[in-house]
Amino acid sequence: MRRRRAQKREIIPDPKYDSMLLSKFINMLMLKGKKSTAETIAYGALEVLKEKTGGKPPLEVFDRAIDNVRPLLEVRPRRIGGATYQIPMEVERARGNFMALKWIRDFARSKKGKPMKEKLAGELMDAFNGTGGAVKKREDTHRMAEANKAFSHYRW
Repeated sequence: MRRRRAQKREIIPDPKYDSMLLSKFINMLMLKGKKSTAETIAYGALEVLKEKTGGKPPLEVFDRAIDNVRPLLEVRPRRIGGATYQIPMEVERARGNFMALKWIRDFARSKKGKPMKEKLAGELMDAFNGTGGAVKKREDTHRMAEANKAFSHYRW
């Protein structure tokens, strides 16, 4: 049994747009501690987004894309009397943001044949428009929660 919850680390907003969410996303993109590379990719993707949307502020597009992907419900397994039930639960905002950023990153990485900043910009653009793999993942998560609504009384 755990003694106490781990303390949340303080995250510094990113230097260019002064956004906490973008800072978290840059940290999530980072591989092998190469933060400057991750920043180059993220800022490059935001520049591509600015061109694609015809001059809209890229941070607004980014925030809207995250809002479109953030799940409201998820299923969590709970073992009751030898059977494991998938119980639908509401997602806290911080976890929802984490899941949305992770899905966007993973779907961008899974695309082939373009530089990462263009793949990322494409996935963010799809999320902004309510299409793409990350939005489909959110819909699947909600559908799963809806299908298991009968077990919601097992919530803890």
